[in-house]
Amino acid sequence: MITAGIDSQKNHSLGIFRDKDDSPPFLRNTEKFDLPEAYLSYLVPLGEGLTIKAGKWATLIGYEVYESPKNLNFSRSFLYTLGTPYTHTGLLVTYPFTKWFSVTAGFTNGWDNSDNNNGSLRAIGSFAFTPTDKFSATVNWHVGPEQNRNQMHGGINNRYIVDTTLLYTGIERLTLAVNFDVAGEENDPALTGTRRDADSQWGGVAGYAAYDWTKALRTALRLEYFADPQGVRSSETVPPGANARLWELTATLEYKIWKGLVGRLEYRHDQANRKAFSVRNENGQGLAPTSEAQNTLTLALYYSFF
Repeated sequence: MITAGIDSQKNHSLGIFRDKDDSPPFLRNTEKFDLPEAYLSYLVPLGEGLTIKAGKWATLIGYEVYESPKNLNFSRSFLYTLGTPYTHTGLLVTYPFTKWFSVTAGFTNGWDNSDNNNGSLRAIGSFAFTPTDKFSATVNWHVGPEQNRNQMHGGINNRYIVDTTLLYTGIERLTLAVNFDVAGEENDPALTGTRRDADSQWGGVAGYAAYDWTKALRTALRLEYFADPQGVRSSETVPPGANARLWELTATLEYKIWKGLVGRLEYRHDQANRKAFSVRNENGQGLAPTSEAQNTLTLALYYSFF
């Protein structure tokens, strides 16, 4: 998969079109195209079938995915943009023990890392339960040291995340989903030197409901709460150490116009407990937060060839 544009410039993994000198959020010196996924997959004829995947791939974590057409909404949740990684580079092995239970396990170079920044591999895994074709529950996890080698304090400082997704499609035309994350990091670089307790925590929950009125018309609603009590995940607009709590409501109208051409009209309201959104540029502040709320109206088109 290849992407291009400013978003691609900001979403590079470390080691592919980005090095350690290009730090978020601007990444001014990186290329405006990216390679989000590039992997090989092989099905080993062992038992029920053992799948091996190696390379760079979109994270297992979360309900939303990298490709916009596969999501119910156009915009991404706080859980996706702030709380979880986008991609991993590593190895995965998946085996279905029964028709309703499969396990995935492997290792990665870290959160959005193609190069290994500290010499340690991170463990990743997933447990997928599908008791019926209308209901599924997935628990994903990732753990390991994410800090650069020169930032580690007193040995290994792990970052962890546990992600759970529940999906139900047992009511005709209706899709219901819930996604919640719990995450944290030991001796977080954003807090080290600023406070005695440098361990960070963050997490949240998002609920989704979508209804297909016709084969062409769908409406989708997302409600979300994201907690960032030390401000480490929203530090682009919130000072590190500051308690940030974010809410959002997103309503999306989707219409299949012709063959693979699809249009989306979306309204989104974001709210925070402090100034966390840059809705205007006052006196050259640039990205400095100016408001506790933000409203966005989006009209988008995409064409799916497959």
